[in-house]
Amino acid sequence: MQIPKEARRKARELFDAALDATGRPDSSKALSIADLLVKSAPRHSLQILKEFTRLIRLESAKHHAVIESAAPVDESTRAAIQKSLEKRDGGTVTLETKVDPSLIGGSRIRLGSEVWDATVVSRLKALAS
Repeated sequence: MQIPKEARRKARELFDAALDATGRPDSSKALSIADLLVKSAPRHSLQILKEFTRLIRLESAKHHAVIESAAPVDESTRAAIQKSLEKRDGGTVTLETKVDPSLIGGSRIRLGSEVWDATVVSRLKALAS
């Protein structure tokens, strides 16, 4: 189902109001805006709320990195990666690590929609094709 233009426009306005001074989503602002939206129940409130949460989720994902590796990442490596990503991103980046033995070796880093893949599995697949 398509969201009406009016609802999309209102969700964008609310999204802009939920950003902090650095242009990143402020969770307390977002929660209070969502609460006010539910209480006031304007026309198309459900569509506005869905679009608003989608925009917040997408913007938050841009600043969240996931490191996947075959073995646990030590703290110094994790700190170096986080520092590099924060320099590249221009602000704070949250970091999550996952251990996936099927990668054989190397690591894969995702920041938002960008992916840097230096795993043995990806290199073997590249050689096979």
